[in-house]
Amino acid sequence: MAMEITQFLLAAQSADAKVRTEAEASLRQFQEQNMPVFLLSLSVELSNDDKPVESRRLAGIVLKNSLDAKDAIRKEQLVQQWMAIDISIKSQIKDSLLRTLGSSVPEARHTAAQVIAKIASIEIPRKQWPELIGSLLNNMTQKDKPAALKQATLEALGYVCEEISHQDLVQDEVNAVLTAVVQGMNLAEHGPEVRLAATKALYNALEFAQTNFENEMERNYIMKVICDTAMSKEVEIRQAAFECLVAIASAYYEVLEPYMQTLFQLTSNAVKGDEETVALQAIEFWSSICDEEIELQEFESPESGDSGPPHSGFIEKALPSLVPLLLETLLKQEEDQDQDDTIWNISMAGGTCLGLVARTVGDAIVPLVMPFVESNILKPDWRCREAATYAFGSILEGPTVEKLSPLVQAGLDFLLNAMKDGNNHVKDTTAWTLSRIFELLHSPASGFSIISPENLKRVVGVLLESIKDAPNVAEKVCGAIYYLVQGYEDAGPSASLWSPYLTDIISCLISTADRTDGGDSKLRSSAYETLNEVVRCSNIAETSSIIAQLLPVIMNKLGQTMDIQIVSSDDREKQGDLQASLCGVLQVIIQKLSSTDETKTIILQAADQIMLLFLKVFGCRSSTVHEEAMLAIGALAYATGSQFEKYMPEFYKYLEMGLQNFEEYQVCGITVGVVGDICRALDDKVLPYCDGIMGLLLKDLASSELHRSVKPPIFSCFGDIALAIGEHFEKYVPYALPMMQGAAEICAKMETADEEMVDYGNQLRRSIFEAYSGILQGFKTVKPDVMLPYAQHLLKFIELVSRDNQRDESVTKAAVAVMGDLADALGSNIKLLLKDCLFYDEFLCECLRSDDEQLKETAGWTQGMIQRVMVL
Repeated sequence: MAMEITQFLLAAQSADAKVRTEAEASLRQFQEQNMPVFLLSLSVELSNDDKPVESRRLAGIVLKNSLDAKDAIRKEQLVQQWMAIDISIKSQIKDSLLRTLGSSVPEARHTAAQVIAKIASIEIPRKQWPELIGSLLNNMTQKDKPAALKQATLEALGYVCEEISHQDLVQDEVNAVLTAVVQGMNLAEHGPEVRLAATKALYNALEFAQTNFENEMERNYIMKVICDTAMSKEVEIRQAAFECLVAIASAYYEVLEPYMQTLFQLTSNAVKGDEETVALQAIEFWSSICDEEIELQEFESPESGDSGPPHSGFIEKALPSLVPLLLETLLKQEEDQDQDDTIWNISMAGGTCLGLVARTVGDAIVPLVMPFVESNILKPDWRCREAATYAFGSILEGPTVEKLSPLVQAGLDFLLNAMKDGNNHVKDTTAWTLSRIFELLHSPASGFSIISPENLKRVVGVLLESIKDAPNVAEKVCGAIYYLVQGYEDAGPSASLWSPYLTDIISCLISTADRTDGGDSKLRSSAYETLNEVVRCSNIAETSSIIAQLLPVIMNKLGQTMDIQIVSSDDREKQGDLQASLCGVLQVIIQKLSSTDETKTIILQAADQIMLLFLKVFGCRSSTVHEEAMLAIGALAYATGSQFEKYMPEFYKYLEMGLQNFEEYQVCGITVGVVGDICRALDDKVLPYCDGIMGLLLKDLASSELHRSVKPPIFSCFGDIALAIGEHFEKYVPYALPMMQGAAEICAKMETADEEMVDYGNQLRRSIFEAYSGILQGFKTVKPDVMLPYAQHLLKFIELVSRDNQRDESVTKAAVAVMGDLADALGSNIKLLLKDCLFYDEFLCECLRSDDEQLKETAGWTQGMIQRVMVL
C-alpha cells in the first residue's frame, strides 16, 4: 500500500469525481487499517524530492489534519491517537519531517515546519522529543548549511513557539532559540528569505523572552536588532519587524522608556512615507501603547492608594507630535472604503488610534484636534471635509462633558446640515459622528443631553430624510436613531419628548428594511435592530396603540417569508436571516405589550396566530431550530402564562430538537432557557412533558460533546422544573442530585489562574445553588425529607464557596439564598448539621455589611430562618 500512496494522493485531486471518490475511499481504508504506517507513508512521501509536488502537498495536509483539529474533542482524540503509536514509528516520522526541512521544494519545507510544530505541541508539554530544539538549533549554527534549510528551520522554530507554552522550555533553551532567531535577522550574514523567517519566528518567541527583557544588555541587543530590521529594504521584513514592536508594546510596556525616542522616529517615518502594510503596523504600535495605558489608568484607584504597575505616560509625552501625525493619516482615504466593510486602511487605522489617544489623555487632546477640524471642515476637497468630521467623531470618548459640550453644541447644527453634503463619504462619516454624539453625550436620564426639546424636531427630521440616502449612509443613520432613542430610556418626563415622532420613525425603519438596493442584508438587519430598540425604549403609557398597530404588520411580514421561493442554499440563508430579524421584532413587541395589564390583552388575543407563525418558522428548517423564534416563544410563554399549555403538544417536538442540538450549542442553551420560561408559565401543567425534558437535560449534562457554557443553565433549569412540579420532582432526585454534587466537586478543583475558567466557575456555582433553591422550595410543603441526605454536601459546598475571594456578587447572593431555603425547607432536621457548621455566622455578617441592599435583605432573611431552626 505504501508504494501506491503516491497514486492515491494524485487521484484524490483528479478533476474526475469518480476517480477522486475511489482514491479518497482507498486512503481512508489505508488509514483505518493501519494508522501508524499510514502516517509514516505520508511523511516519507512529503520528504521525497523525487515525488510529484501535488502528491507531497496533499500528504502534508493529511498529515497535519491527522494531528490537529479546531474542535477540542476531535483534537483530543487525535492527540490520544498519536500518543498510542509505537515509539519507533513516531521516531521515523519525526526524522522524515526534520529531513524535509532541507528539501529543494519550498512548499514541502513549509509544510514540514508546520507538522513538526503540531507534533511538538503534543509531545513537548509531556516532556517528550527533548532533542527537537537541539536538532533545529544545530541547523542554524553550522556554517555550511544551505539558506533554504535555515529559512525552514526558523519557520519551524516560530511555529513551535506559537504552539507551546513558555513554561514548556527551560531558560537555556529559550536563550538558545532567541540567539538563533536574532542571529537569523543579521543583514550581513543572511539573505531576505532567512531574515524574514527569523523576524516572524521572533514574533512568536517574544512570549518566551520575559527573563531576557528583564536583562538590560540582552534587551538593548534585541531592541537594536528589531529597530535595524524595521529599516530593511524589503517591505515584508519591515512589516514583520513592526509586528514585533506591536507585540513588545503590549508584553513589555514597562521597559520601553529608553527606546521611545527611537521608536517614535521609526513609526513616524513609516506612517509618513512607507508602504501601507508597514504604516498600518506603525500606527498599531501606538494603539497598543494606548491600550496599555488605558488599562493602567483603570487599575489606578485613588481610594486604595494603590498605584499599581508603573504608568510611563508615553502618549501624553508624545501628544504634540503624535496627534498631528495621526491627523495627516485621516486625509489618505480610499474612494470605496465606505462600500466595503472588509477594508482596513491607513485613514481608518489613524482615526481608531486617535480615538484611543483621546481615551488615554482626555481633555488634553481637544485643543490639538479642533484647529484641524476648523481648518478642513469647509474646504472644497471632500477628503478634507471627511477627515475633519472623522477627527471630531473620534475624540468624543475620553474628554469630559464640560470640555466637549460647548464644541458639540456649536457643531451639531453644522453636522445636521452636512447630511446634505454632495459627497457620500462625508455623509457616511457625519452620520457615524452623530451616532457617537447621541451615544456619548445624550443621556437625559442622568441630567445631561446635547439635544434640547427645541432642536429634537430638526434632529429627527434630518435623520428620517437621510435614512433614504445610499445604503452605507442609511445604515449609519440607523445607528444614530438607535442611540437617540436609547438616550430617552428611563428618562422620566424627558422620555415623552420623542413619543410624537414614534409613528414616523417606525414607518421609515420598515421602509428601510424593505429596500432592495442594500446588496447584502446588512442594512435590513440594522433597520430591524434599530426598530427593536425603538419599541423597547418607547413609553408604553403613551405609545401602546402605535405598538399594537405594528404587531399585525410584522406578523404579516413573517407570514410572507414562508412563500419565498427556495432554489439555492443562498435563498435558504436569506429566508432564515429575514425570519430571524422579524422574530426578534415580535419578541420585543410581545415583551413591551405584556409589561402592563392594560396592554397584555393585545398579546393574548393574537397569541394563537403568533404561535402558529413561530411553528411555521420551525417548519422551514429540517434539522435545526431557529434560535430567534425560540427566544420569542419564551417571551410568549411568559406573556400567556398557563394558557401556553394548549401550544405544548405541537411545540414539544421542537423543544426536543433544540435540547438535542449539540452542534449549534447556542440554540441548545436558548432552548434550556425557554424550558425555564415554560415551567414558570405552566407550573404543574408542564408535568406531562417532564420525563422527556429531564431525560434530555440529564443526557446533555453527561455529554462531552456539548459546549460547557450550556451546562450551568441546565442546573438552573432543574430548579425551575422542581418549583413548577413540586413533589413530582422526587423521581428525578436520584439522577439530578448526583450530577449537581459532581459539578460542585469540579468547581472545587477548578483552575483559578485562568480568568475564563474563573468566570465559568462562578456561573456553574451560581446555577448549582439556584437548582438546590428551586428543589428545596418545591419540596418544602410536601416532602422536605427527600433532600435531607443531600444537606451536608450542600453545606460543605456553601462553606467552600464562602471562603473563595474570587466569587462574584451573584454567587454570594445565590449561596446566601440557598442557605435560607435549606433552613426554611428542612427546619429542625438540620439543627445538628448547623451546630457543627462554624462558617455561616461569619459569612452572613460579611453579607450584612455589604453595600448591596438586595444581598443585605437576603442575608437578614437567611439569618432569621437559621435562628428559627436553632430555637426549635
